[in-house]
Amino acid sequence: MRFGRIATLAVSLALAPISLLGCGGSDSNQGTANRPAPPASDFPSANGKTLGEVLNAASGPSQLVLSPASPAFYTGENRFPFGVFKRDRTQVTDAEVALYVAKAPKPETAGGKGATGKVGALDSPAFGPFPARVDSLETEPAFRAKTTADDPDAANAVYVTDLNFNSNGEWRIGALIKDGDKLTASLLPSATVGLYTQLPRVGEKAPRIHTPTREDVGGDLSKLTTRIPPDTQNQVDFHDVVGRKPVVLLFATPQFCESRVCGPVVDVAEQVKRDFGDRAEFIHMEIYKDNDPSKGTNAQVRAFHLPSEPWLFVIDREGVIRTAIGGAFGTEELENAVKKVTGG
Repeated sequence: MRFGRIATLAVSLALAPISLLGCGGSDSNQGTANRPAPPASDFPSANGKTLGEVLNAASGPSQLVLSPASPAFYTGENRFPFGVFKRDRTQVTDAEVALYVAKAPKPETAGGKGATGKVGALDSPAFGPFPARVDSLETEPAFRAKTTADDPDAANAVYVTDLNFNSNGEWRIGALIKDGDKLTASLLPSATVGLYTQLPRVGEKAPRIHTPTREDVGGDLSKLTTRIPPDTQNQVDFHDVVGRKPVVLLFATPQFCESRVCGPVVDVAEQVKRDFGDRAEFIHMEIYKDNDPSKGTNAQVRAFHLPSEPWLFVIDREGVIRTAIGGAFGTEELENAVKKVTGG
């Protein structure tokens, strides 16, 4: 019975870390393009079905691994980024995927399926499908850093869809993946909705922090950024411009990033800065004190209560966050976010 096979797969995949995104090379290292989400009609409707019933409609478990790229979610609609990989961690950039969600029961009501109730969630009503688009992380060659080009693990794409969670707590996430004329099934690690209550959100004022500038390091940009060559997103102190001009604030560490997408997204921001740098300030903030992981995260990261990296905040001229993105993003998504605060 496939239900048992999917449940077993759920246990193993629940151990997959968020930092898996980007690990391993890609099976399509050149010319990764944006791909629109497939039609929802290509996948079964979840209406009246449990998550287990939805997944059991597939021909069997997928050989692909799906890994979330951000841990922070709230009630309502959420941007949900994830990576798709082969078992050897090679990145897959052309899969057609739709996600489904189901609220996990409390442990005491999980029907004896396990202490966490994760398997019991397969008996819960499912919502979906939520088809995912593929966003390329590639830039024009002039903006592809040596840090990115030399990193065999650097990601070049991210899958993105919108998931709607109607309550806080643990939600199980399943996937159906098109494999020719068949569908295969997979389970992702749970999403815990409402966990990160101190993380700044859209509609809130951004914390007022100081960020180092080239003047603070005597013009030696290598002290400000781990990108090679150094990026140019460090000309002003965030404290001096927030509330006066639109700001694109990116927390990322190209050299030490656990998720392997920091290098690519700093490249993305550097390219978008070329076209929008006269209308918004672009600030790249590293993650670790003195760019040394052994010294822990820096004060700016702690002020924003970041649970992972990278994080992007696009802030309007009143100092209000209008876009917050955990994980990877491409040039088109960043351009659209910047247009929202600069008037296009």
